[in-house]
Amino acid sequence: MPVIAEEHQMLQELVAKFVDQELMPLEKAVLEREASGGKGGLTAEEEGPLFARCKELGLWALDAPEEVGGANLPAMALVGVNFELGRTCVPFAFPPDAPNMHMMVQVATDEQKRKYLDPYVKGEFGSAIGISEPGAGGDPAEMKTRAIKDGDHWVINGRKIWVSRVPDADFLILMALTDPVKKARGGITAFIVDKGTPGFTIEREIKMLAGARTYELVFEDMRLHERQVLGKVGEGFAPMQLRLTVRRLQMGAWCVGMATRALQMMCEHAQQRVTFGSKLADKQAIQWWIADAATKIHATRLMVLDAAEKQDAGATDLRTEASMIKLYATEMVGEVIDNAMQAFGAMGMTKELPLQMFAQRARLMKIYEGPSEVHRMVIARRTLRQFG
Repeated sequence: MPVIAEEHQMLQELVAKFVDQELMPLEKAVLEREASGGKGGLTAEEEGPLFARCKELGLWALDAPEEVGGANLPAMALVGVNFELGRTCVPFAFPPDAPNMHMMVQVATDEQKRKYLDPYVKGEFGSAIGISEPGAGGDPAEMKTRAIKDGDHWVINGRKIWVSRVPDADFLILMALTDPVKKARGGITAFIVDKGTPGFTIEREIKMLAGARTYELVFEDMRLHERQVLGKVGEGFAPMQLRLTVRRLQMGAWCVGMATRALQMMCEHAQQRVTFGSKLADKQAIQWWIADAATKIHATRLMVLDAAEKQDAGATDLRTEASMIKLYATEMVGEVIDNAMQAFGAMGMTKELPLQMFAQRARLMKIYEGPSEVHRMVIARRTLRQFG
């Protein structure tokens, strides 16, 4: 069984206190805003003190390289951090958002690191990434956004959809097709697009579950200098997959946190609520829900820790493990939350409890970063090759 080092356990305890003391008190306001049709996130007035507190506690740039001011913590430490962050319905992550950062650390030039990565790690810049397109969501290899070389520039036309964090992004990592024949096998390139670049338009905001927002973006004859290529031309697919792997491990840990909170709420309620002459905790159906939840949470936790341990040991290809985690964790947490809501009865259907926010978020997570069906296909293909 993977073992978490003592200093990493202490970090997890620190984050647990941060969640309990700083984030949990904001749940009521977040739930009220979402219930009224607003965004299910934090306001700038709420985020400011949180970011200041993060810096005060050293909870900033936890996995960023030391040369850009980060703590360069291993994956095993970060897993514990995300277990705790998952326990609250307040959407918050310690800056900067890790997946885009990891992609840039791997392939950015020195100039790009100075211009984009350094201020990103310091919290001065925000970022977003455009991968999915209308008709090419779960299969990014079929993207149609096209980049054509014109002298020392690239001219890009196309559109992206379901892009998060756009309003706060100072730059966008854009995936585009540079060779329509090779596609994912040498034909996809990553570009860095500055906010306000001519030809780059935010076409519309799309309201999602849990008060989330995504955006559709349009690129019309957008010209980028060749120095805006992130990595090498035609080699954008592998760094993108690294970025997705980082996010999928995060999601697995968040699911453990959400499911743990739902299980805690169900257990507390079951030991207080009396129906038909006895507590819910005495009913076999409730006991089975609790047993199944505890077992599946434990299994998911071990899957995430195993992948993190392999990553820290130098494993370079965790795509299968990441797909398994993404698939199992998101389906597990949906089941645990649904049973917790059922145990609460009518109260579980209200907008007053965080369970409904968790439920919406869990449903979203079965789609973004690759739908469950695609991950099943990926796992099956690799398993067939393994035993073929």
